[in-house]
Amino acid sequence: MQKERECCLHKTKERSNVESKALLHRLNRIEGQIRGIKGMVERDAYCTDILMQASAANAALNSFCCALLSEHIRTCVTNDIREGREETVEELLVVLRKLMK
Repeated sequence: MQKERECCLHKTKERSNVESKALLHRLNRIEGQIRGIKGMVERDAYCTDILMQASAANAALNSFCCALLSEHIRTCVTNDIREGREETVEELLVVLRKLMK
C-alpha cells in the first residue's frame, strides 16, 4: 500500500496487470473505431454514417475516462485525503471541470 501512495504523490501510478490490460483493451478498441472512421472518410461514406460511428467512438472514450476516474478516486484521491493531502481534492475538481466541457 505504501508504494501506491508514493506513486500517486509523484504523479505516477503503478497499476495491476488486470487494470492495465482492461484499460489498454478499451483503448485498442477505441483506436480501431477511429481507424474505421478514417477509412469511412477515405471511402467517401455518407455523412450521417460517419457521424454515428464518431458518436460511438466518443461514447467509448467517455466510458474509458469514467473507468479511469473511478479507479483514481478509489485509490489516489482516497489515499491522499487519508494522509491529509487535501490539495488532491482541488486537483480532482479541476479535472472534473475539464471533463465536463
